[in-house]
Amino acid sequence: QVQLVESGGGLVQPGGSLRLSCAASGSSGTIATMGWYSQAPGKQRELVGIVTRGGSTNSADSVTGRFTVSRDNAQNTVSLQMNNLKPEDTAVYYCYAQVRTAGASSFDGFWGQGTQVTVSS
Repeated sequence: QVQLVESGGGLVQPGGSLRLSCAASGSSGTIATMGWYSQAPGKQRELVGIVTRGGSTNSADSVTGRFTVSRDNAQNTVSLQMNNLKPEDTAVYYCYAQVRTAGASSFDGFWGQGTQVTVSS
């Protein structure tokens, strides 16, 4: 029902920057929370940064000061500005959205297909 499509991943040298983007489509409700998670090979998926519709944010300590999550509620998009990238940032980055369908009291979570970020010399 809700599709999330990421873009902007790729190969970058340590200290470089990337900007990831995610666009939501097909939603019949309100996106309450939107943001990014990452999953490195052999590791569990973990939080990068999340922002609510009202603007409250929650970010991992490892990326605070380097990564910034931004939302455009009108366009149903979210971006991740990644600066001063490190090799340990290498992972697949997934867009996430928590949606409340019109007329419903519960929330559903949706994931994008992921975009790969590789930080290497």
